[in-house]
Amino acid sequence: MIRLDNVFLADDALPMEFDLQVAAGELVAMVGPSGAGKSTLLNFIAGFVLPTRGEIWLNGENHTRSAPYERPVSMLFQENNLFPHLTVQQNLALGLKTSLKLTALEQQQLAQVADAVGLGAFLSRLPNSLSGGQKQRVALARCLLRDKPILLLDEPFSALDPELRMEMLNLIDELCRSKHLTLLLVTHQPSELAGKVDRILQVENGRITHSEKCA
Repeated sequence: MIRLDNVFLADDALPMEFDLQVAAGELVAMVGPSGAGKSTLLNFIAGFVLPTRGEIWLNGENHTRSAPYERPVSMLFQENNLFPHLTVQQNLALGLKTSLKLTALEQQQLAQVADAVGLGAFLSRLPNSLSGGQKQRVALARCLLRDKPILLLDEPFSALDPELRMEMLNLIDELCRSKHLTLLLVTHQPSELAGKVDRILQVENGRITHSEKCA
Protein backbone atom coordinates (compact mmCIF):
# COMPACT_ATOMS: atom_id res chain seq x y z
CA MET A 1 0.00 0.00 0.00
CA ILE A 2 2.85 2.39 0.89
CA ARG A 3 6.34 1.78 -0.47
CA LEU A 4 9.29 4.15 -0.45
CA ASP A 5 12.32 2.89 -2.39
CA ASN A 6 15.57 4.76 -1.69
CA VAL A 7 13.68 8.05 -1.33
CA PHE A 8 16.37 10.68 -0.81
CA LEU A 9 16.19 14.41 -0.11
CA ALA A 10 19.33 16.47 -0.58
CA ASP A 11 19.26 18.98 2.28
CA ASP A 12 22.26 20.89 3.58
CA ALA A 13 20.98 20.80 7.16
CA LEU A 14 19.93 17.13 7.20
CA PRO A 15 19.99 14.87 4.13
CA MET A 16 17.22 12.28 4.44
CA GLU A 17 16.83 8.81 2.96
CA PHE A 18 13.91 6.48 3.58
CA ASP A 19 13.02 2.90 2.69
CA LEU A 20 9.60 1.89 3.95
CA GLN A 21 6.87 -0.65 3.32
CA VAL A 22 3.45 -0.48 4.97
CA ALA A 23 0.89 -3.16 4.13
CA ALA A 24 -2.72 -2.36 3.25
CA GLY A 25 -4.72 -1.94 6.45
CA GLU A 26 -1.63 -1.70 8.66
CA LEU A 27 -1.59 0.91 11.43
CA VAL A 28 1.92 2.29 11.94
CA ALA A 29 3.25 4.99 14.29
CA MET A 30 6.46 7.00 13.97
CA VAL A 31 8.43 8.32 16.93
CA GLY A 32 11.70 10.20 17.23
CA PRO A 33 13.17 13.55 18.23
CA SER A 34 11.99 16.82 16.73
CA GLY A 35 13.67 17.54 13.40
CA ALA A 36 14.49 13.87 12.76
CA GLY A 37 12.44 13.74 9.54
CA LYS A 38 9.09 12.30 10.61
CA SER A 39 6.99 15.10 9.11
CA THR A 40 9.14 15.14 5.97
CA LEU A 41 8.45 11.44 5.46
CA LEU A 42 4.70 12.11 5.65
CA ASN A 43 5.09 15.03 3.26
CA PHE A 44 6.90 12.76 0.78
CA ILE A 45 3.91 10.40 0.83
CA ALA A 46 1.36 13.23 0.61
CA GLY A 47 3.22 14.96 -2.22
CA PHE A 48 4.01 18.22 -0.44
CA VAL A 49 7.75 17.47 -0.70
CA LEU A 50 9.28 15.84 -3.79
CA PRO A 51 12.37 13.65 -3.38
CA THR A 52 15.71 14.31 -5.03
CA ARG A 53 15.71 10.67 -6.09
CA GLY A 54 13.91 7.41 -5.35
CA GLU A 55 10.36 6.19 -5.93
CA ILE A 56 7.10 6.43 -3.98
CA TRP A 57 4.46 3.78 -4.63
CA LEU A 58 0.95 4.13 -3.21
CA ASN A 59 -1.85 1.64 -3.67
CA GLY A 60 0.17 -0.15 -6.36
CA GLU A 61 0.85 2.97 -8.46
CA ASN A 62 3.94 5.14 -8.87
CA HIS A 63 3.18 8.54 -7.30
CA THR A 64 6.75 9.85 -7.05
CA ARG A 65 5.88 13.03 -8.96
CA SER A 66 2.10 13.13 -8.59
CA ALA A 67 0.41 16.25 -7.28
CA PRO A 68 -1.07 15.92 -3.76
CA TYR A 69 -4.66 15.88 -5.04
CA GLU A 70 -3.84 12.95 -7.32
CA ARG A 71 -2.64 10.70 -4.49
CA PRO A 72 -4.81 8.19 -2.57
CA VAL A 73 -3.98 10.03 0.65
CA SER A 74 -5.66 12.22 3.26
CA MET A 75 -3.48 14.10 5.77
CA LEU A 76 -4.44 15.55 9.13
CA PHE A 77 -2.07 18.15 10.56
CA GLN A 78 -1.48 19.37 14.11
CA GLU A 79 -3.44 22.50 13.18
CA ASN A 80 -6.96 21.53 12.16
CA ASN A 81 -7.11 24.06 9.26
CA LEU A 82 -10.82 24.74 9.62
CA PHE A 83 -12.37 27.78 7.96
CA PRO A 84 -13.75 29.93 10.81
CA HIS A 85 -16.46 31.58 8.69
CA LEU A 86 -17.93 28.22 7.59
CA THR A 87 -20.17 25.99 9.69
CA VAL A 88 -19.10 22.49 10.70
CA GLN A 89 -21.30 21.12 7.91
CA GLN A 90 -19.68 23.41 5.33
CA ASN A 91 -16.18 22.57 6.55
CA LEU A 92 -17.03 18.89 6.19
CA ALA A 93 -18.54 19.42 2.75
CA LEU A 94 -15.16 20.68 1.54
CA GLY A 95 -13.95 17.10 1.87
CA LEU A 96 -16.34 16.19 -0.92
CA LYS A 97 -16.65 19.29 -3.11
CA THR A 98 -15.03 22.71 -2.98
CA SER A 99 -18.27 24.17 -4.35
CA LEU A 100 -20.10 22.91 -1.21
CA LYS A 101 -23.01 21.89 -3.48
CA LEU A 102 -23.66 18.31 -2.41
CA THR A 103 -26.03 15.79 -3.87
CA ALA A 104 -28.56 14.06 -1.63
CA LEU A 105 -26.27 11.00 -1.45
CA GLU A 106 -23.29 13.16 -0.50
CA GLN A 107 -25.33 14.91 2.19
CA GLN A 108 -26.22 11.50 3.57
CA GLN A 109 -22.54 10.48 3.58
CA LEU A 110 -21.65 13.68 5.41
CA ALA A 111 -24.29 13.07 8.06
CA GLN A 112 -23.11 9.47 8.57
CA VAL A 113 -19.47 10.50 9.05
CA ALA A 114 -20.47 13.35 11.36
CA ASP A 115 -22.44 10.90 13.50
CA ALA A 116 -19.50 8.47 13.51
CA VAL A 117 -17.22 11.08 15.10
CA GLY A 118 -19.89 12.46 17.44
CA LEU A 119 -20.61 15.70 15.56
CA GLY A 120 -24.18 15.12 14.44
CA ALA A 121 -25.53 17.78 16.79
CA PHE A 122 -22.90 20.37 15.86
CA LEU A 123 -23.32 20.72 12.10
CA SER A 124 -24.73 24.26 12.24
CA ARG A 125 -22.05 25.53 14.65
CA LEU A 126 -19.03 27.66 13.72
CA PRO A 127 -15.55 26.33 14.61
CA ASN A 128 -14.90 29.11 17.16
CA SER A 129 -17.74 27.73 19.29
CA LEU A 130 -16.16 24.26 19.47
CA SER A 131 -13.64 22.80 21.89
CA GLY A 132 -10.18 21.76 20.71
CA GLY A 133 -11.20 18.11 20.63
CA GLN A 134 -14.35 18.88 18.64
CA LYS A 135 -12.33 20.88 16.10
CA GLN A 136 -10.00 17.94 15.57
CA ARG A 137 -13.03 15.68 15.11
CA VAL A 138 -14.23 18.00 12.33
CA ALA A 139 -10.81 17.85 10.65
CA LEU A 140 -10.72 14.06 11.00
CA ALA A 141 -14.25 13.70 9.60
CA ARG A 142 -13.30 15.86 6.61
CA CYS A 143 -10.37 13.52 5.92
CA LEU A 144 -12.66 10.50 6.10
CA LEU A 145 -15.14 12.09 3.68
CA ARG A 146 -12.37 12.33 1.10
CA ASP A 147 -12.55 8.51 1.15
CA LYS A 148 -8.86 7.86 0.50
CA PRO A 149 -7.35 4.52 1.56
CA ILE A 150 -4.26 6.07 3.23
CA LEU A 151 -4.55 8.32 6.29
CA LEU A 152 -1.55 10.35 7.49
CA LEU A 153 -1.64 12.00 10.92
CA ASP A 154 1.07 14.50 11.88
CA GLU A 155 0.77 14.90 15.66
CA PRO A 156 -2.85 16.01 15.33
CA PHE A 157 -3.70 15.54 19.01
CA SER A 158 -0.56 16.84 20.74
CA ALA A 159 -2.30 20.03 21.90
CA LEU A 160 -5.09 18.07 23.62
CA ASP A 161 -5.05 16.91 27.22
CA PRO A 162 -4.27 13.19 27.87
CA GLU A 163 -7.93 12.19 28.26
CA LEU A 164 -8.94 13.81 24.96
CA ARG A 165 -5.88 12.35 23.20
CA MET A 166 -6.87 8.86 24.30
CA GLU A 167 -10.45 9.48 23.19
CA MET A 168 -9.24 10.56 19.74
CA LEU A 169 -6.80 7.63 19.47
CA ASN A 170 -9.62 5.20 20.28
CA LEU A 171 -11.76 6.86 17.61
CA ILE A 172 -8.94 6.67 15.04
CA ASP A 173 -8.37 2.99 15.85
CA GLU A 174 -12.08 2.20 15.48
CA LEU A 175 -12.52 4.14 12.23
CA CYS A 176 -9.34 2.84 10.58
CA ARG A 177 -10.20 -0.77 11.30
CA SER A 178 -13.86 -0.42 10.28
CA LYS A 179 -12.98 1.41 7.03
CA HIS A 180 -9.84 -0.71 6.37
CA LEU A 181 -7.61 2.36 6.19
CA THR A 182 -3.82 2.28 6.13
CA LEU A 183 -2.52 4.62 8.85
CA LEU A 184 0.82 6.36 9.38
CA LEU A 185 0.84 8.43 12.59
CA VAL A 186 3.52 10.74 14.01
CA THR A 187 3.45 10.97 17.80
CA HIS A 188 5.56 11.96 20.79
CA GLN A 189 3.49 9.80 23.15
CA PRO A 190 4.25 6.19 22.15
CA SER A 191 3.15 4.93 25.58
CA GLU A 192 -0.45 5.80 24.64
CA LEU A 193 -0.41 3.57 21.56
CA ALA A 194 -0.68 0.16 23.26
CA GLY A 195 -3.21 -1.89 21.31
CA LYS A 196 -3.79 0.96 18.84
CA VAL A 197 -1.08 0.29 16.21
CA ASP A 198 0.57 -2.74 14.63
CA ARG A 199 4.10 -1.34 14.46
CA ILE A 200 6.22 1.56 15.71
CA LEU A 201 9.04 3.07 13.63
CA GLN A 202 11.95 4.98 15.15
CA VAL A 203 13.16 7.90 13.01
CA GLU A 204 16.53 9.54 13.72
CA ASN A 205 18.73 11.84 11.64
CA GLY A 206 16.65 11.46 8.50
CA ARG A 207 16.53 7.64 8.60
CA ILE A 208 14.25 4.90 9.89
CA THR A 209 16.54 3.24 12.42
CA HIS A 210 14.25 0.66 14.01
CA SER A 211 10.90 -1.06 13.44
CA GLU A 212 9.12 -2.83 16.29
CA LYS A 213 5.92 -4.83 16.12
CA CYS A 214 3.36 -4.21 18.82
CA ALA A 215 1.64 -7.01 20.65
